[in-house]
Amino acid sequence: MKIAYQGIPGSYSESCAKKNYPDCETISCKTFDECFEIASNDSKIRTIIPESNKTTGNIGIEYLIFKFRLNIYAEHFYKISHNLLGVKGSKIENIKNVYSHAQALSQSSKFIKKNNLTEQVRADTAGSAKYVSETNDKTKAAIASSLSAEIYNLDVIEKDIQDNKENFTRFLLMGKDIIQPENDDKLYVTSFLFKLKSKPAALYSSLQGMAINGVNMIKLQSFPEKNSFSSYFFLCEVEGHLNQEKIKNSLEDLNYHCEDMSVLGVFEADKLRNK
Repeated sequence: MKIAYQGIPGSYSESCAKKNYPDCETISCKTFDECFEIASNDSKIRTIIPESNKTTGNIGIEYLIFKFRLNIYAEHFYKISHNLLGVKGSKIENIKNVYSHAQALSQSSKFIKKNNLTEQVRADTAGSAKYVSETNDKTKAAIASSLSAEIYNLDVIEKDIQDNKENFTRFLLMGKDIIQPENDDKLYVTSFLFKLKSKPAALYSSLQGMAINGVNMIKLQSFPEKNSFSSYFFLCEVEGHLNQEKIKNSLEDLNYHCEDMSVLGVFEADKLRNK
């Protein structure tokens, strides 16, 4: 399997891909847009995208989910373990400046303040590790993955420096082809997009079918349609398989209230979802 990810080798996206698909071939992309583009043009390539973080919330890729409408094959709750990485021989007392993505810096704020480090925001975590390795400066460190330490030949000065030790990011594996698992005894999630007809109490009316059929909604997020402040799409996820009667009935009722509706995928719920 080929999996495209955003960032350079050593990123958390690549780490998640390699953990869950050990035999995969990873493809580095500069942007999330490029990840979606490459997967939409080649059915042999999947893309793995961070969708939300337990600590800092949504990553902000909903507009790309709407634009490309790739099929979702799996969700993975991946533990983000931030590490302070420095050049060989560097110690915590040597470090003055710490480089990383804004979210990684935010998620490690207590450690940064405790050690009086000066934050330096960069585009991504792995890129920060690469930069520190190239400077060969013991006063500089990066916050990044353990995989980055291996790739860029850096020492792990401190492990697990994130404020929340249960810091998980939800990743989605997506691709061009529509593939749905068989409906069995496992817990499944059905994901879909919809845009409502313009009428009073449209959202309230559209969701009544789910209440009547006893469907548990686990995500409902609105975001504006491109070039509009008055037209919105909704990204929704519910517990259950598309082939279950209660899900079928609920979506049929919802569709009656919609101008546009698209099922994004049916996939097994990650085992950490309810923890």
